[in-house]
Amino acid sequence: MSVLPLVFTSGWASGINAYAVVLLLGIFGRTGLSDEVPASLQRTDVLIVAAALFLCEAVADKIPYVDSIWDTVHTVIRPLAGAVIGALLAGQSGSLSDIAAGAIGGSTALASHFVKAGTRMAINTSPEPFTNVGMSIAEDLGVAGLVTFAMFNPQAAAVIAAVLLAAGLAILVFLWSRIRRFLRRRAQRREEKRLAAEAREATGAPPL
Repeated sequence: MSVLPLVFTSGWASGINAYAVVLLLGIFGRTGLSDEVPASLQRTDVLIVAAALFLCEAVADKIPYVDSIWDTVHTVIRPLAGAVIGALLAGQSGSLSDIAAGAIGGSTALASHFVKAGTRMAINTSPEPFTNVGMSIAEDLGVAGLVTFAMFNPQAAAVIAAVLLAAGLAILVFLWSRIRRFLRRRAQRREEKRLAAEAREATGAPPL
């Protein structure tokens, strides 16, 4: 069971920024700072792809509404990444079955992803962009700091990740009214675009 805390922490972090987790774990493995990282995460091609996608997320995550679209696309990607990373970590140490570790990593990533996506929806009800930038930076620093801490003290890191996940879920419940407002606005904008397109088609006006 020694790898369980690292699986849990990496799952929490994957739900926020899966590419950063893959990149960090790969770097720790390549530099010899950790023996827990499987060779598949240390491959050069994996690190290059993870770095490129991390940069894309770093940009998209700081733009209002674009961040929510990015989160929607990653509703499947982040939990899947958490499950795969968990299974790989378990396979490396042999202390957990691949299926159990994948389930822990994937479900934890799914929960933290919902916290991240829901929080961003609530933030996007405000017109100013600075909160998005600040939140994105805080998330990136949190992921980097906790994954790094987990390399040297996985049990304590897992406790911190569990507290952050519980707090995030509680905040998500508190912000639910703002999230519903965001969803209503997005649905209204889609409906307005659809009606405008139908009106242009009916009048023969060129598309915008």
